[in-house]
Amino acid sequence: MTLGVLLMASGTPEIPGSIAQSATALDSVTPPSRCMIENHAFQPGEKVVYKIYYNWNFVWLAAGEVTFEVKDTGKQYHLSVVGKTYPSYEWFYKVEDKYNTFIDKETLLPSVSIRDIQEGNYTLYDKITFDKNRNVAKSLRGRSKEKAELKEYSVEGCMHDILSIIYFARNLDFNNMEEGAQIPVKIFMDEETWPLAVRYKGKDDKKRIRGMGKFRVIEFTPELISGQYFEEGDEMKVWVSDDKNRIPLMIESPVSVGSIKAVLKEYDGLRYDLEAKH
Repeated sequence: MTLGVLLMASGTPEIPGSIAQSATALDSVTPPSRCMIENHAFQPGEKVVYKIYYNWNFVWLAAGEVTFEVKDTGKQYHLSVVGKTYPSYEWFYKVEDKYNTFIDKETLLPSVSIRDIQEGNYTLYDKITFDKNRNVAKSLRGRSKEKAELKEYSVEGCMHDILSIIYFARNLDFNNMEEGAQIPVKIFMDEETWPLAVRYKGKDDKKRIRGMGKFRVIEFTPELISGQYFEEGDEMKVWVSDDKNRIPLMIESPVSVGSIKAVLKEYDGLRYDLEAKH
């Protein structure tokens, strides 16, 4: 179980292999909206907690929790995500991941992205600073902060990171999309730019979320990066509330062995009442 799988399923460490390409990937065009979007979905003080389940031999095991928070730092939002396995699960695979991203309030684009990961015996520290004037990303990366080395990479404009793209997507207007529509996204991560696509699957008026009841939901499927953890064509399934908040309610994703599921456990500080709940 990796927190990165839940964050657009591309946060797993050292992913080799090719990208599953989409006909609508951003290789040929970058829509102007990718550089600026008005935030009308979230606010500082929002805190959302998910319970993580791992499917092993057809049995769903409660493995840990992930907490998403939004903080105000003046001209920027501070997005933080912390994921930990339960002590009872650590004998199998211990996870303690921390993600922190600072995004501009007007564009929702990242200025600094920090990952501090401990997954089993694997550790990674990666601090990325986006220099938008020069179109470069400076990555201070290594097995730990003390051993990290600084490298510079050329990137295109309007580049997202693994966290900023989630909050960006919450502000997309799904109401004007047809089922099957594909939304191109592009993130910089693990020293590379990843062009992916999100496919809009439609709406469901009575989606049951374990322990939370029924909701009106919007469903979409982010494209996954093929390689060590996923096969080409694998898709993650995401259900978000069909209201102004657009918070993820449940996420399902395949992994190398089995699958994982993140289910909404609790929330606080939402910008609007959660009207999608029946």
